[in-house]
Parts: sequence; C-alpha cells; structure tokens
Amino acid sequence: MINILLTGATRGIGAAALAALETAGATVVGTGSADGDLGDPATPAKFWHGALDRCGGRIDVLINNAGIFEAAPVDLDDDAWLAAWERTMTVNLTASAVLCRLAVRHFLDRGAKDGVGGRIVNVASRAAYRGDSPAHWHYAASKAGMVGMTKSIARGHAAQGILAFAVCPGFTMTGMAEEYLSSRGGETLLADIPLGRVADPAEVASAIRYLALEAPPSMTGAVIDINGASYVR
Repeated sequence: MINILLTGATRGIGAAALAALETAGATVVGTGSADGDLGDPATPAKFWHGALDRCGGRIDVLINNAGIFEAAPVDLDDDAWLAAWERTMTVNLTASAVLCRLAVRHFLDRGAKDGVGGRIVNVASRAAYRGDSPAHWHYAASKAGMVGMTKSIARGHAAQGILAFAVCPGFTMTGMAEEYLSSRGGETLLADIPLGRVADPAEVASAIRYLALEAPPSMTGAVIDINGASYVR
C-alpha cells in the first residue's frame, strides 16, 4: 500500500487528485484549510507529523498542491503590497519547501534502513514560465520557485531513490479560476488557449496520479505542462 500526503485536497485539482489516487488503491491523507493555515509556520510540520501518525510512520509520496491566488496590484500602499507578497510566498513556496525537506529527510532515513526512497510531486503553474498579470507577480514568482526547488531535489537526491516532479497547469476550472476568468473577461482569456477551453481538474489529477504512482525513475526532474498549448516550451 502506498501512503500519500496531499495538501489542498478539499476542492478543485486537489479533490480530483484525491479521488484518482484512492481509486488507484493508495492511502491518502488529504489536508485542507480547515485543518490548518499554511500561512502559519507551524502548520506544514503539523500536517506532516499528523500524516505520519495516520500512516503508521511511513509516507511514500508527498504532493504539494495547496496554494493561494490573491491579487496585489502595484498601486497598493507599500505595507499592504509587501504583506500580500509575503503571504503568497509563505503559503505557496515556503510551506511546500518545509514539507519537501521533511519528506526528503524521511526518505533518506528509510533508504538508509531498507533501501527505499520516495516521491515528491509539486503542483506549480504555467505562470512559473510565462508569468502572470501585473497584480500577480508574487504568484508567478512563488510557482517558479516551486519548479526550481523540484529540479534541485531531483538532481540532488536521485542517487538515493528520491524522485521529484512538477506539474504546471494553466487555467483549470476550479473555483479560483472561475472567479479570475469572470473578473478578467473570460472570452478574451480563452482566445489565448489554442485548445479553446480551460483544463478540467480531472485532467491535472491524472498527471499527478501518474507521477505519484507510475512514472519511471528516469523521469525525475520532469515538469509536465497542462495548459491547452497556451504556453509551450
């Protein structure tokens, strides 16, 4: 049985990933905002150790999916803009980094005992490569940081059997995306997606499931784009 910690599991991509992973037979500890605020520095460790307790002391896969997408227009006053920047970085990047560190240490300990590593899947964004709106510099920067962190883990720990992957969705029909599309003129944004529609959460979840459970070790460090060809690398 594969034991998985999945953050942001209560809606959208996270809820779809939870269903896909459980259907595949994995044991998933899913966390959401009701379980703790990732803006609190103590929450990532709380999530990790709570999942360890529920899984008998063994986690095989960490999936960092939780994140926020909050506007910070450049004309905000200085303190408000900086507070928005720091909150987004804390929730989207720092909390994920803390969980990745805990996972890597756990996997290294397991490897020293029984030769088994583990997997990390970080859900970033198209914005990591393409950027985002003038009100979302912080969001794009946080997701670019997730991608860089993922590649660093993959390069640094592949020899110990620790695999790391990232998924970079474009617009996905979650509550977060619906609000953004309606506020920014949905038809204009859709015109920028050659596929002609945003992704369904189940499409992103299928990639998360594959990376968490099936992707071959030689794929470590890979970033999978799911954006309807709105950004190609």
